[in-house]
Amino acid sequence: MTKQRSLKTEILLRLAIPLILFISCESVLSYFVTLHHVNVAYDRWLLDSARSLTQEIKVSNGKVFVELPPAALEIFNWNESDKTYFKIISEQNGLLLGDKSVPEPFALKPDWTGTVYFDDKMYGEPVRVVSMMIAHENSSDKIFVHVAETLNKRRSMMMDILLADLVPQVALVLLAGIYLVIGVKRGLQPLHVLADEIARRSSRDLRPIPEQHVFLEVRALTDTINDLLERLSSAIATQQRFIANAAHQLRTPLAGLKLQVERARRERDLPAMKPALMHIEDSADRMSHLTTQLLILARSEPINGDYELRPVDLCKLAKETCIDWVPKALQRHIDISFEGLTQPLYVQGDEVLLRELLANLLDNAICYGHERGNIIVKVECQSTPNLSVEDDGPGIPEVEMDKVFERFYRIPGSPGDGCGLGLAIVKELADLHKARVALSRANTAGGTRITLVFNA
Repeated sequence: MTKQRSLKTEILLRLAIPLILFISCESVLSYFVTLHHVNVAYDRWLLDSARSLTQEIKVSNGKVFVELPPAALEIFNWNESDKTYFKIISEQNGLLLGDKSVPEPFALKPDWTGTVYFDDKMYGEPVRVVSMMIAHENSSDKIFVHVAETLNKRRSMMMDILLADLVPQVALVLLAGIYLVIGVKRGLQPLHVLADEIARRSSRDLRPIPEQHVFLEVRALTDTINDLLERLSSAIATQQRFIANAAHQLRTPLAGLKLQVERARRERDLPAMKPALMHIEDSADRMSHLTTQLLILARSEPINGDYELRPVDLCKLAKETCIDWVPKALQRHIDISFEGLTQPLYVQGDEVLLRELLANLLDNAICYGHERGNIIVKVECQSTPNLSVEDDGPGIPEVEMDKVFERFYRIPGSPGDGCGLGLAIVKELADLHKARVALSRANTAGGTRITLVFNA
């Protein structure tokens, strides 16, 4: 099972981690800055100590010696936290005074002159050392003064400065963390309110979610949910309308079937049963046709989406469909003629649904055209591909042209036993293929021409 991620935790981590990294980097930077300034301060004291020792160097008769009174030695031992060591060396006479263990910078900088600071160890403890080389005006001898000090005072001062710097920062981070937790919790509250509101709704309540008190960032979510609710409402309405229409249309042939069956049961001989059996057959044919139409209509609904548009040769499809409908046309002595292009004409579509579309146009033309009439099917390509079916029947009155594409609508006084779904299916399938349906008179005498104009 996949572990669920918390949006609250994710936001807090994305805010807290950069803050902690910033504080850490700032602490490291503060450490090195503090170290530099502490070293500068105490290095000056070391340098002053070394300079005070140089004042005690004397030259008599060309010989260098050091007179260091006890009061001067106490200066190097006044601090209880650190130990201070020194030594004075003559290039000609060697050690003049002090501790010979004090480190020298020769290993680090053999050709050094002036003043040198460096870190080393003395008696197992780290020390900071300053070394000076001086030349006395009364002697040609080079004299070296080295002063070393342990690092306790430096460490103590660094700790005091760092604590003074870090404690407020840590307190600030804690306060910022508490504020972030409270702020994120309050910021996510509208999402919890939204979830509670949706949870309290019944499965039939598909009203849009109110957006008066929704944050701008949450508005995209509510807009998406409202769009989904609208589409669900439309899909449910479509299904309910389909079920209601189907039930209404199936009621009539079923009632006729039941009536004719009872009539046939009352008859004693087969010849008397034949009219009832013929009515039963007609009702069964009508139910079969209606069921097929309803299934095609349901499949053409946008909510199903179980189709895939591919290149289809419109000329080939129209020609094959015309051939399939020739037998039914011959029953009414109607001629079907096809006028197409010599080369293939491809459109993006579903071949099965396009056949059903043309089949409904041909069925309408055969049912409502004149007996011994003509039906012309044309496939042309002007600026865009188009398919037209033209009959020589009585035509559709202009006042009815906007209504004939509605489901289960039949023109008053229309012959035949159609169910009013043929042109509705044509319109649904045309919309599915993003094609435009044009309805017009075939000529001044009448007739009907229905043209489908496909996208290029």
